[in-house]
Amino acid sequence: MKGGRAYRVWVIALVLTIGGLSSSYYKWQVLGFPVAPREQTEVWTVEVTVRFEAGPGPIKASLYIPGLTPGFAILEENFVSRGFGFTENYVSGGRQVQWARRRAPGLQTLYYRVVLYKDPGQTQSDTTPPFPAKPKLGEPFNTAMEGLIEDVGGKSADAESFAEQLLKRLAQPVADQNVELLLGPVPSAADRARTAQTLLAAARIPARVIRGIYLQDQQRRARIVPWLEVHDGTRWLYFDPVTGSQGLPDNFLQWWTGQDPLLDLDGGVDVDIRFAVQSNVMSRIELAQRRADDAPSVLAQFSLFSLPIQTQAVYSVLLLIPIGALVVVLLRNVIGLQTFGTFMPVLIALAFRETQLLWGVIMFSSLVVLGLAFRFYLERLRLLLVPRLSAVLIIVVMLMLMLSVVSHKLGFEGGLSVALFPMVILAMTIERMSVVWEERGSTEAIQQGLGSLLVAAICYAAMDLDIVQHLLFVFPELLLLVLAATLLMGRYTGYRLLELYRFRGLAGSGN
Repeated sequence: MKGGRAYRVWVIALVLTIGGLSSSYYKWQVLGFPVAPREQTEVWTVEVTVRFEAGPGPIKASLYIPGLTPGFAILEENFVSRGFGFTENYVSGGRQVQWARRRAPGLQTLYYRVVLYKDPGQTQSDTTPPFPAKPKLGEPFNTAMEGLIEDVGGKSADAESFAEQLLKRLAQPVADQNVELLLGPVPSAADRARTAQTLLAAARIPARVIRGIYLQDQQRRARIVPWLEVHDGTRWLYFDPVTGSQGLPDNFLQWWTGQDPLLDLDGGVDVDIRFAVQSNVMSRIELAQRRADDAPSVLAQFSLFSLPIQTQAVYSVLLLIPIGALVVVLLRNVIGLQTFGTFMPVLIALAFRETQLLWGVIMFSSLVVLGLAFRFYLERLRLLLVPRLSAVLIIVVMLMLMLSVVSHKLGFEGGLSVALFPMVILAMTIERMSVVWEERGSTEAIQQGLGSLLVAAICYAAMDLDIVQHLLFVFPELLLLVLAATLLMGRYTGYRLLELYRFRGLAGSGN
């Protein structure tokens, strides 16, 4: 029977541990809640300004905006336009916003603003595209294309190595006649990307040109940069069309895909498009909160961050009590320290968080000593239990008041925090200590008093750790692990460490 109960305790503790850890892991990895206090992350703000002179008729402007952004996630975006209506559409090249207005004479300005943050979970789709049709360029371009493909194909083994060799060939300072014919006299980065896409299509390798910007702080005129995507049959690979290097830079933000222009404008002229980029720092907690507002997860919707600020402040303190209780269980049941009660050291430790440890120990010791002296005097009056406890409580309040006034007059402002001590607990401690003094002697009473003070100090040290406060508030399900540990220590029936020390002589005499 006892073995069955022990087995059930272990099973319950295991279930609690798995539940607490899995829930916390989900909030950390999926929802982005940080595991370290005051952790910050970099966010990027990109603003696009479109200016143009409107014509006499209707106006329609279609601007590509970020949709799928590998390595980045969109946190917030805004569309600002005076008098224009706008809609969002998904097209072959990505996502577009379309502004429209029947009539708007003069200079017009449209704004698009997006806030992004790095998210390694945002990756390109792995859907395998169809094989492209072989392009027909006409002579002499077909001959140059076939000769270049045959030459590069003999020096490569797969789609990845073919693309690398092709781009290196196009990037050579002294190009051969075939390359010079296909690229033209003064090729730009976009020309190189388009030519590489055409040649890859002739080799039946899917490829496409993507456009984006480099995220660099304080950029007022960021430039659109082309990159080349090549599918190797399993995934998309990224290549710089100018240098041929592989791998997308960490600060490259993909904006749209394809050969279409960034802006398609009907009813306007003299278009000016500017990109501005700025870097900021945001708390990971704030970022996780804003992500949680849009997340369908139950854990996100029912987190403590959804409570009012005042309620959050209350629970930030209450969540520390189980840690103090776990410390008390460990020190009493495993170490063997004696205290007055179970929760009294925890509550005193909470008061230490406001008074700081040194001032807290001094004030607690002073109040207990003075209160104990008055308690012994009350014993001579032979009062009943309840009136005596009430008298002790009144004396404790008066002592706290006196200690605060005296410490303030002496310039010790820490004494003003004495009111944070739980008065009832102090009164009960004084009463309990006096009873133990009478029944078991002064030595036992002083030992338990010092033990209570030591346990309270250790509880304060554990509860005052920033990492503990942060983890319990952000991941309150970790209390399931605290509960599991408490249940397991509740089954501990071995010797306490202090008992082994006390009876070490018996162990030696047995040998």
